[in-house]
Amino acid sequence: MLDRHLPRIWRYIDSGELSGSLNMAIDEALLCLFDPEKSEPILRTYGWNPPALSLGRFQNAAEALDLDRCQNNNVTVVRRISGGGTIYHADELTYSIICTQPQIPPAASVKDSFRVLTGSLIEFYRSLGLNACYAVDVEPDSIGLGGRTAFCFAGKETFDILIDGRKIGGNAQRRLKSVIFQHGSIPLINRAHHGLQYMKDRTPGLAEHAASLCDCGTHADLAALKQLFVDSFRRHLEVSMCPSSLTEGEDLMARELEFGKYASEQWNLQGEVE
Repeated sequence: MLDRHLPRIWRYIDSGELSGSLNMAIDEALLCLFDPEKSEPILRTYGWNPPALSLGRFQNAAEALDLDRCQNNNVTVVRRISGGGTIYHADELTYSIICTQPQIPPAASVKDSFRVLTGSLIEFYRSLGLNACYAVDVEPDSIGLGGRTAFCFAGKETFDILIDGRKIGGNAQRRLKSVIFQHGSIPLINRAHHGLQYMKDRTPGLAEHAASLCDCGTHADLAALKQLFVDSFRRHLEVSMCPSSLTEGEDLMARELEFGKYASEQWNLQGEVE
């Protein structure tokens, strides 16, 4: 059983489909304005319109991406505040979580908190009848795990989620003092091969082990899948979800970040803030 002293109420924000720059700005605004002493933990879901590429915080854009192809095809490139490899965001359900360590079940380490928070994804996939598990459970000796790759779906980390041996989605975590920020993707349709065309290294095999819900035979509509995911999150943490929207302060900071940071090539391509 979970610790009954944990918060029972989480804010749930459904942002719908937004641009890559605004999505990343909202994530950062929610993190920056989160008060570890007063704020309720947050679960946010969103989508991407138009599709976009997101770089990990420490990636070198010129080394990872074919920037000319991105520009010629008018593909948006944004940089996340979390680490990891490049992800092409299209036809997916994306989530973000903002909370503190005391607001979730006990975890022995940062990596263990990642397991705790992605447990709702395992429950979600299994509720769809899919054989979902962590990479470390398939390869308990950690052979081949943890290798850094420029393209997110080409590598496997310990707590990446696999369905029948194929990686589904990507998840990353960031800590800001005592606050945990985590976000990740649930691909509805497999766009990994399409995203790979914008990488410098376009070796076809780099996208072969990526999976989506459609690949796994799940074709439910987005609204139904979103509700199932939220229900799985609620059951996994044994909490209640309180529908919410951005506060005036969160919305204001998000708009400022969108235009002052996430619309800037200096941040997105160079990783530097003006």
